[in-house]
Amino acid sequence: MMRSMYSGVAGLKTHQTKMDVIGNNIANVNTVAYKSQSVTFSELMYQTSQAASGANAVTGTAGINARQIGLGVKTGAINTAITSQGASQTTNNPFDIRITGDAFFIVSNGTDKLFTRDGSFYVDGVGNLAMTSNGYNVMGWQVDPETKDIKRDTVTPLRIMSPENMTYPPEATTIATVSGILDKNDSNVLASSGKTMNLMFYDNLGYSYTAKLVVKSTDTEGEYTVQLDSIKDQTNTNYPIGNLTLGGGAEVNKETNLALSDKWEISGGQIVNKADPTKIAFDGTNVVDWDLLADAYNYDDSTELQTMKFTITDDSTDPATTGDYTLEQILKNETYSVGSLSGNLQDAGVFDINSLTASKVTPTGSSVLVYDTTTGAFKSIGGQTGVNLALSSLEPAGRFEDIEIDFSKTTMYNNAGTSTIAAASGDVNKIGCGRKLGEMSGVSIQDDGRIYASYDNGMSKLLGQIAVAEFANASGLEKEGDNLYKSTQNSGDFDGIGTDVKAGGGYMTTGVLEMSNVDLSAEFTDMITTQRGFQANSRIITVSDTLLEELVNLKR
Repeated sequence: MMRSMYSGVAGLKTHQTKMDVIGNNIANVNTVAYKSQSVTFSELMYQTSQAASGANAVTGTAGINARQIGLGVKTGAINTAITSQGASQTTNNPFDIRITGDAFFIVSNGTDKLFTRDGSFYVDGVGNLAMTSNGYNVMGWQVDPETKDIKRDTVTPLRIMSPENMTYPPEATTIATVSGILDKNDSNVLASSGKTMNLMFYDNLGYSYTAKLVVKSTDTEGEYTVQLDSIKDQTNTNYPIGNLTLGGGAEVNKETNLALSDKWEISGGQIVNKADPTKIAFDGTNVVDWDLLADAYNYDDSTELQTMKFTITDDSTDPATTGDYTLEQILKNETYSVGSLSGNLQDAGVFDINSLTASKVTPTGSSVLVYDTTTGAFKSIGGQTGVNLALSSLEPAGRFEDIEIDFSKTTMYNNAGTSTIAAASGDVNKIGCGRKLGEMSGVSIQDDGRIYASYDNGMSKLLGQIAVAEFANASGLEKEGDNLYKSTQNSGDFDGIGTDVKAGGGYMTTGVLEMSNVDLSAEFTDMITTQRGFQANSRIITVSDTLLEELVNLKR
């Protein structure tokens, strides 16, 4: 009679256990990445009152089944639906990460490595990626300093915002590209000042500069000169460039008209300033000051003025003989001799120093840019596809790098008198642009767990990769609380290295968290059946008690 009562007690206990599990599931219905549990029952044990017997051929009797009385129920297993994924919850927090697949994040409390599906992370005060709930460090792989790629070694804490990661080092510009159309009828190109192209570049410290390049026409079709005019720093102050040139300079045919300014006069063989007679450009014997002389003749490049050639041709000879003379030689009224002609440059009326026409010029530090006059295609600059701007010669030593300027992307076409030719740092793939010092402006995590930082100088940097762990039997992991699991003998050991989340067919999504996989409808249904089971088992006890009461009453 007592067996049924103890069976009822066992039933109450097991249903209470199931109710405890159901209650825990419902309590964690909104817990991030919580995995619901379920209880299965199994028979407790049996008391055999008669063993089974087989058929007896001698007596002709059949076999008899065993007679067994069950003694109740026990909890067979508590299973965790660990491979069943919960729904997604969008948070838009870049450090909230959801894993799709069967993998687990690896975290460390400083001593042990634990595992979680809770991807709610943040960056702590020293730059470590950590769990928001308990501060455990998220583990992953670091970047190999030599290859700049991920080194899949033993997992370590990911310190993504370390001081060295907060900035990206500057780099000097080494390559530049000039592209666009050069229209030979462009008024700027035809002007004495030429068409200006500004090239912005960086030095090794990340300071920016602007080099002013000037393109001028010549009297030869398809040929132009390109020269360095100046370099300004980022405060718009002229940087001392000394004898720096864009090429060594090349003599070209270029008719240039010079006329003495009204502010200057010829007095006693000297060229003096009318307003300030102490300003003497030419003293009758030598050029005193080329800058003053350039001002006197309204020419903006005093160095180039020194290289101008003025030509006398004697057509009486065959072939015609040509003589070239500099402005200083003309002002000195030197003796000339060209073929059958001879005399003094001014006395013979060959030149009027009030109004001169130069036939040739060597633009300061220039290179000759040549185009095919038939197709308009680029041919060469200084005989090459590009020209070197030798910035490494500037002071202080080591501050700048030479810049190779490629002109091969330019053409000479009709563009309604407008040139689009322009200079930009870097090649067509933006290699060699140089850059300023970059401050970290953002962090992004790729679907394979790679973490990249972006910087305000346009660069990006790989900071590390979040590693994951996979187990042969994930259901064998042991819950540790705080959404954590630890490995057991039945789950399989963690090798300390981990794996790439995509190796197992999974991936990571940022700005999203995995929600609990608890199904409330199923839990409430289980609660009803559990309640009825508990109720029925309680009836076993009350009925058994009534029977015992009747038994006791037999003595009356």
